[in-house]
Parts: sequence; C-alpha cells; structure tokens
Amino acid sequence: MTAFSNFLELALLNATLRNVTYSPASSGIVFISLYTTDPADDDSGTEVAASGYDRFEVSAGLGGFTTASGGSCRNSEAWEFLTATTAWGSISHFGIHDATTAGNLLYHGVLTTTKVVGTDDIVRFPASTLSVKLD
Repeated sequence: MTAFSNFLELALLNATLRNVTYSPASSGIVFISLYTTDPADDDSGTEVAASGYDRFEVSAGLGGFTTASGGSCRNSEAWEFLTATTAWGSISHFGIHDATTAGNLLYHGVLTTTKVVGTDDIVRFPASTLSVKLD
C-alpha cells in the first residue's frame, strides 16, 4: 500500500475542508525517487545520493500513470532509471515528489522486493509494476 506524505495530507485537507487551493509545483509532472530506508510521511528516509542517480520524471499522458480505478493507479509503461555509475545500495522504498530535487514528497511506498544496485546496474519498473493505492 502507498501512503500520503504529511505535506499532501495537509494540502488535501485544507483544499477539501477549508477551500484552500492546492497547486502542484509542476503541471502534470511528478518524479519517482528511490530510497534505502523508509521515507515515512515526513520524508525522513534516506534517498539515494550516488553518482548516476536522478529522480525519474513522469509526465501526464504517455509514460505516466493509468487512469485511477478501484483506488489505485499504475505506471502505464516501462520506466528505467539511468545506469548507476557507482553502487546505490539496497533500494527498498520509493517516493513520488513534485520536483526533480528537494520539493515535496507526495506519496511513498515499499517495494515488493529490495534491489541491491551496484555499479552499471539499471533500476527498471516494467509497465504496471509500480502501484499507487489509496485505501
């Protein structure tokens, strides 16, 4: 299951209960991040910070997420991070941010399988394998 970040929880509560407008930082663009520890709702986890790592940009439409159904969305096609030029460690969690660096964590979740990423490895998410599910 995927969880809301503290930032997104407050933004949605204020938008729906107080009529305070929530404006995403980048229109239709989010960035997938990889973590070696649980980012938790407050984004306190350890995001990969190694040579060759950049968050993966996902734009609306092609290459984005499927239409929400049954409380969830999935990646609509395969995603591939850049080749690791140094070891990234054991990747156990992912995040979805509103900026390519820093910015706000929106969602986070645990990967089904931890992946040890070494030099020259590539992290891939085949289509329909990264799911954002809200309960």
